Amino acid sequence: MSTHLETTDSSPDEMKRDSFSLQSLVKALESQSTAPSLNQIYDWLENVQISAEELQPYLGFKEGNYWRHRACRNEFVEMLVLCWRPGQRTPIHDHNGSHGGVKIYRGMLWETTFSYDSVTGLKYKAAREYAPGAVTGSDVPDIHQLGNPDVSGQDLVTIHVYAPPLGVLHTYKPGSAKIDLYLPEDIDP
Repeated sequence: MSTHLETTDSSPDEMKRDSFSLQSLVKALESQSTAPSLNQIYDWLENVQISAEELQPYLGFKEGNYWRHRACRNEFVEMLVLCWRPGQRTPIHDHNGSHGGVKIYRGMLWETTFSYDSVTGLKYKAAREYAPGAVTGSDVPDIHQLGNPDVSGQDLVTIHVYAPPLGVLHTYKPGSAKIDLYLPEDIDP
């Protein structure tokens, strides 16, 4: 995603440690009483060590579109596990007031970023790819598209943490100034 914030070792937060499990991350997220900062989300994702056994309940793939599995959600934060077949991607979107981080668990994530002008519309900005273990994220008002490249030949699994939880997203089309609304509804609880 288009914004990467450097984290420091001076954070006094109790979750700051060498590493912790997926269940520990879920407990930390569920205990939030305010929306965590993007720096905090990066810190959690950079330090979580996720085993295949812990992730298994959240894995599932489908044809046509990536699959979103909710690991936890409260009024301040949510965590999703997204499962992508080769060639699946998001619409071009922003998070409409939420910031978030992504950890690549398996596969290769491609991201394309865009800039938007209300007169000239959406324009290509840059593209990057992320390997397993990488952590990236987006702040407000970043616009991007994520996906598993057709040529990857492998499934992609990513862990996403958003604060506040996602609602209706803005979607965009290259060369257009029109902004549409999109509500991702296909979440497997």
